[in-house]
Amino acid sequence: MGPAHAVPPGPLGCVAVSKRRKNQRAATASTKRERVRDVFVPRPFEGLADEPEWIALRELVPAASAPLRLTPALTEEYGDRPITLATVLPMAAPAMSRQDGRVFIGLQRHQQSGDVSRDLAESLLCALRTEPGAPVAVPPLPGPGPRLQDILADGPLEITLHEGFEFWLVPEAVDDPTVQASLERANAAIYPTVRLAAAPAAYWCRVPEKAHVRWVLPEDEEAALDALARLSAAGSLTLGESTKFAGMFRAHGRLVPVWDLPEDVPASDWEEPVAEFAKRYAEALAETGPIDAAARRSRQGLLGRQLTLR
Repeated sequence: MGPAHAVPPGPLGCVAVSKRRKNQRAATASTKRERVRDVFVPRPFEGLADEPEWIALRELVPAASAPLRLTPALTEEYGDRPITLATVLPMAAPAMSRQDGRVFIGLQRHQQSGDVSRDLAESLLCALRTEPGAPVAVPPLPGPGPRLQDILADGPLEITLHEGFEFWLVPEAVDDPTVQASLERANAAIYPTVRLAAAPAAYWCRVPEKAHVRWVLPEDEEAALDALARLSAAGSLTLGESTKFAGMFRAHGRLVPVWDLPEDVPASDWEEPVAEFAKRYAEALAETGPIDAAARRSRQGLLGRQLTLR
């Protein structure tokens, strides 16, 4: 009996073919589901030495970079290639392998899974496996695998803020008119941003008609919220005259309070007010026991003033 007659003719044969096709479709669907299975990680940068700074670079800062180092085992495997963490890359690409051997990974990108750390680790590994100068192919959903915490030699980030994205460029591209036009468009989207020395992961920025200080708090959300509520009840939640506590938002498992400031006051003038607030915040954080009735009311008010991230 040949292949054409392997299935009995007639209605029973139709049923057999139908069942086989259904089983094939189910198996294919199951394979696809496994391949793109996604898991949400609320604190993707947990465990990294500079968790708040990673969050700030991903969510607050338009143009910045920091060098990264691989673990010794991966350095031995891929070589000691210079690796740069960038807030954003051309066309919001996840990674770039330059002709000179430098590797860049972008924190701010179009496609992402539920685990940002896994995304970034996969982007970096894909770039390391790519020939210098060739486009880097990165899957939108990488699936299980190593995360940043597994592949980086962890330590504080050495952050450099930039006024433009020229740090992307190889020297031979500087005079290319097409590159320059693209660079000008990218640079036009940058708003002035300054990293404040008064507190880790605190940044001043100026946007049209106002300025802000935004600070990624390192503490657990509940503890941070209680401390802010105590300060609010005491009337000490602002950064001084002509400032306003605008609210806060959540970013990767941490709270980010935001203050509105006069736009004509330079960033350097806010170092002392932020340092004084950081001291008040630390004292409020150190208080033990439940918050009082006034602070509970303030806490509810703070929850009602949550901001949209962008």
